[in-house]
Parts: sequence; C-alpha cells; structure tokens
Amino acid sequence: MTATGADRQPWKEAVVYQIYPASFVDSNCDGWGDIPGIISKIDYIKSAGADIIWLSPVYDSPQKDMGYDISDYRSIDPRYGSLEEMDRLIAGLHLRDMKLWMDLVVNHMSDQHTWFKESRSSKDNPRRDWYFWRDPKYGVDGVRKSPNNWRSVFGGSAWTYDEWTDQYYLALFLPSQPDLNWANDDMRQAIHSDIRFWLDRGVNGFRIDSMNLMSKHEDLPDADILDPAEEYQSGEKWFASGPRMHEYLHELRTQVFDPYNAVTVGELGFTKDVESVAKYVAKSRQEVNMLFTGDIVDMDFGHSSKYSRKDFHPGMLRLLTHKWQTAMPTFDGWNSVYLDNHDSGRSLTRYGSDDPKYRAFAAKLLSIYMCTLSGTLFLLAGQEIGMANLPREMGIEHYIDVEGRNHYKRVLKERGGDESKMGDVLRELQLKARDHGRLPMQWSAQTNAGFTNSDVKPWMVVNPDHVAWNVEAQQNDPDSVLSFWKESLALRKKIADIFIYGTFEMFHESSPQDTIVAYKRGSCRTEEEALVLLNFSSQESQTTLLGNQTWNYLRGNYPSPQTRGGSLILRPWEALVYYSKEG
Repeated sequence: MTATGADRQPWKEAVVYQIYPASFVDSNCDGWGDIPGIISKIDYIKSAGADIIWLSPVYDSPQKDMGYDISDYRSIDPRYGSLEEMDRLIAGLHLRDMKLWMDLVVNHMSDQHTWFKESRSSKDNPRRDWYFWRDPKYGVDGVRKSPNNWRSVFGGSAWTYDEWTDQYYLALFLPSQPDLNWANDDMRQAIHSDIRFWLDRGVNGFRIDSMNLMSKHEDLPDADILDPAEEYQSGEKWFASGPRMHEYLHELRTQVFDPYNAVTVGELGFTKDVESVAKYVAKSRQEVNMLFTGDIVDMDFGHSSKYSRKDFHPGMLRLLTHKWQTAMPTFDGWNSVYLDNHDSGRSLTRYGSDDPKYRAFAAKLLSIYMCTLSGTLFLLAGQEIGMANLPREMGIEHYIDVEGRNHYKRVLKERGGDESKMGDVLRELQLKARDHGRLPMQWSAQTNAGFTNSDVKPWMVVNPDHVAWNVEAQQNDPDSVLSFWKESLALRKKIADIFIYGTFEMFHESSPQDTIVAYKRGSCRTEEEALVLLNFSSQESQTTLLGNQTWNYLRGNYPSPQTRGGSLILRPWEALVYYSKEG
C-alpha cells in the first residue's frame, strides 16, 4: 500500500477543464468557436465543478494543425478574438476564483513565424541556428536525400527541402511546423520572453506540448531500421528526451515559471517508464509539476502504430492505474488523472460503452474511476455530459484531422485506391481519430447542438446524437450524467484526505477474463478507507471483495447494490464505492 505525499496544494485538488476553442461556443456565427463564447460559459464551467480552464492554442496561426503551428506567440488568432478579449477571459476567471492555463507549443512553430522567415532567408542569417538546417545527402545514383531517415509523426520524411538555400529543415510534425533548436541560447531567451508576456497578463500555468522533444541528440543520427519495408523510420531514440532536456526544463522552471508561481503539466511522448518519468516530476528537481505520459490514452493502440488494432481490456487499465498510483509517491511526484484529450477518441466509446442501453452507466462509471484516484483531475469539455465518438455509420468524408486523413490516404494508396478494402482502417479511425475529441460541444438539441446558429455551417461535423445528449437536457435532471459528475467531483473534494491524498492498494484480477477493476483508498491521517469496484463490461460479474470487513455503501451508478448467495453482483458497467472507518 503506497501513500501519496503530504504536501497539499490547491492545484493538486483542482479540476482542470480542457477547452478546444474552435469547438466550444461560436458567438459571432462564423462556424468557429471563439473567446467571447468561452466567456459566456464561465459560470457553467464553474457550476460543473471546474477550478481551472486549460485552453488549447488560440495564438495567431495559419491553422495547418489547428493552432499547434503558431506564427505569433503574442497575438490572438482573429478567428478566436483579440488580446482584449483574452484579458476579459482571464479577469472573468479570476473574479470567480478560477484560473487559466494555456497551451505552450515551443518544440515547433509555424513556418510563417517571423523568426523562421528570417532563418530561411540565408545561411548566414543570425536566426539560422534557431532551427535545424542540414545539407542534403546524395546516394550513389546522385539522387538528393534527406539528412537522415527519420519519419514524421504524421508520416513521410521529417525533413523538408528548401530550394532557396539548398538545405533541409527538420519538422517532426507537418512540413509547415519547423522544430526549434533549443540548444541555441538566444532562441531560448526569446521563448522565455514570450512566455512571460502571458504570465504578466495573468495566465496561471501551462500545458507544455511535445515537451520532451525539445532536446534532440546533437548529431541527429539515422534511426534504427525496424521496418525494412519503409523508407523512413521512427527516430524517437534520438529526438525524444535528449541529453539537455532536463537542463532546459530546470531553466524554464527557475527563471520563468517559479517567479509567477505558475503550474506546469508536460506532454511526455515516447517516454513512459517510471525511472524516466521520475526525473521530470520529482519535486526536488524543479522541472514540471505533472505529466501526461499518454499511456492511458494509448491502451488500444496496436503494436505497429496508433491505427493498428488492439482491443481494450480492463486489465490494461488495472495495470496502468496501479503503476502510476503507486509509483508517483515513491519519488514525491504528482499524478495527472485523465482519460480524454484533444488528441484522442472519446474514452466513453473506447473504454466504456456508447450503446444506448449502457451509455449513462458507463459514463458514470468513468466518473467514479477518475474521481477516486490521486492526482489533479483533467476533463475534456463534453466529458461531463457523456459525449461519445461519431457514429460508426459516418464515413471517412466526415474526418478532417490531418493525422487521420494522412494515414487513410497512405493506406488507400498502398491498396491500389480500393475503398472497399479500407474497412479495418475506418474502424480504427472511428475509435481513435483526433476528430472525436474535437467535436463541437453539445449544448442543446437544436440544429448544430447550440454550438452555433442553425443556419451556419460549423467548421467540423456535429455529432448527430446531440439531440439526446446535451447540456440543456441534463442540466436540471438529477439522474443525468452531468449531475452525477458534479456529485463525484464534490465528493472527491469533500473526502480529499482519501481520494486525493490517500493510500492506494490495487486488487489484482482473479483470472484473465476478470472485468472488475477494484482498489482500496485509505487516509494517511485516520483509519478511514474507501473501496472502489468497477465492472468494465456489458456483462454481469460478481465478487467477494467486500469480505468480512464492515463496509458502508457510499454511492454507485445504479439505485442500490445487489447481492446473490453471499456475493456482490456487479451489473453491466456498474460502479460502487464503499466507506469504512475501520482500519
């Protein structure tokens, strides 16, 4: 049984509500969500139980990758609004004792940023070394090739050729997103200055995008050839968590974040082992407060890629939950608790059930799971009302995200353009595509779900299930998913001594077919305990985990517990929480 650290902080107890701004509220009827729309919903967000808004990028951008390609870190994209409206948002949150965290995208930027335009202008430009420029390689046949064999995250080469200077630049994502060279001191200081610009305006923290890609191996060597059939290979060994990564983060923490008491959560791609994670979040190292390791949203990713098949099993969730709930306290780190984000399909569809018979039960089960774990809790807008993926009958024409579209096009080309052979690919997109996490927020049953006016075409498709699943329908329904989430979040804070700061003990499965995820939480100060039982299945299951201990039923997602022959029966997607004051 492992106890969490005793160091109590408001940000540890907070609920962070992620908003994908293009998809939240369109106030000016152009089909695109905006900052005034967010301002109009602050009271709703607070009433749902949130303390902090995490805002995905709203900086000026060509929007080749939905704002993760920034052309000016100190300006707001006109699609979203203005600096004055950002100030109003910050002030409105602070007035309600809430905070704002922004997305910090500083591994890469847009090729339209002034810095990159200058860097691209000539080989001797002072900002040339702010990016990774390299000479071409040439084969024995004289054909020009990339400087190394790294594959882009979105497919194809990670290098883009520039005719003007006859060199390539590194872009690990889109060719229009050149990577910044953090080894350059002047570049780092310029980025620090841009971050302070927002801290001075009242921003309280940041989620750091692609954080551990900021340090690459200085030689940029070829990747190991793991797939001989592919021209380009994964270079993660050389571009993730490089040799100066911790130096850069310590510098950011001590020189930029600490003077403002800013809180940070870093996206840690490609690095998920406990020893490496500890180096980022151990309190004594002064790097980041929390991490998104990504493994909890990767549970159904196949061996070869995100879009290869691997069916979810609750055993995976059991292992990862046990891993991080027990590991973090050992090095005085702190967990982030999440299941959804803007880069994933909705957890309700992937790990729960969007079957109308079970959808509300499954959504409530996920609520109990998240609210009974130690860590700062992160919700993606719509998660609190049980938003799900697009229906399976909706075809590829409804998917617009660059990652999924590129994958589909590549495989379609390999299969000779035969759409009839793409069923397996479409199945995975219907589960995992980033589009699902970016669907317009479902406010009402009216056309366009109340996201924008009914006569406006939204920037992306609205889920047709909004007619039944929306805020308006759930707001005043005490049995709704929204009401259940509010209760779960309130209980989490009320019994913070157990659910946020308490000890953790996982009960491991009795057989490989076991669908029950069960764990015990305990207070570090008293003998109080809580037992959590979750049936991740559309089938009934039973357990004797209550044993001989005296447990008091605390809450569940069915009207009351059910027993049979001395065993506790867990119905499809049933979640139960018991409470005991006995040690």
